[in-house]
Amino acid sequence: MAKTPTPKPVAELSFEQALEELDALVRKMESGELGLDEAIAAYRRGAELAKHCQGKLAVAEQEIRKLDGEMLTPLDPSELRGA
Repeated sequence: MAKTPTPKPVAELSFEQALEELDALVRKMESGELGLDEAIAAYRRGAELAKHCQGKLAVAEQEIRKLDGEMLTPLDPSELRGA
């Protein structure tokens, strides 16, 4: 049995990478090809990926709200609501 490579830490993934991995996990889970333990691990990883994507989107939304004319100003993460 081939060993599955250790996935990259979620925090190191770009939004696009996390979304792509999440999509692949959902497809695998929906196909029914995972055993119970694998499905639980996939669910946990998927939850981490979804949270990561939501965080990236929240930062992007706040940056857009800070638009000043044509310039997009960088967001200080401490400015996020609820932080």
